Amino acid sequence: MTTASPAVAEELLAAERRRQEALIAVDLDALDELFDDSLVHIHAPGLVQDKQQLLEHTATRRPYLEITRGDLDLRVVGDDVAVITGPIANRMRAPGGGERTLEGVVTQVLHREANGAWRFISFQMTPYGEQAWPSLPSEQRASDPA
Repeated sequence: MTTASPAVAEELLAAERRRQEALIAVDLDALDELFDDSLVHIHAPGLVQDKQQLLEHTATRRPYLEITRGDLDLRVVGDDVAVITGPIANRMRAPGGGERTLEGVVTQVLHREANGAWRFISFQMTPYGEQAWPSLPSEQRASDPA
């Protein structure tokens, strides 16, 4: 696995931007194009949905108001698989009314089709929570300003 080249990184970031925009706009046609039929989408509380269930969730609940991503790690395996990892904040409609924001880290896996289009095949969000262990020495060094 290697870091994505600048050209591939831009393609992946463009696909992620389209995903965010389509979820917020409830653009089911765009989501259908972006999501592979084999998609496995794991929401923060552990709910697992396939592509059709995620499209139904989006159409019925219209949950996404704003999606913000931080710095993303973009890696590739060969020419046709990519892994995106990084922070996310979802501002969403709450089931009982009002809004809520859910923050965490996401891992996404994409596959490049023969026509060059990247499609999402996996998504998993882990919400931020209480850290049971203190930072490792290597983690402390990585977060110290140079």
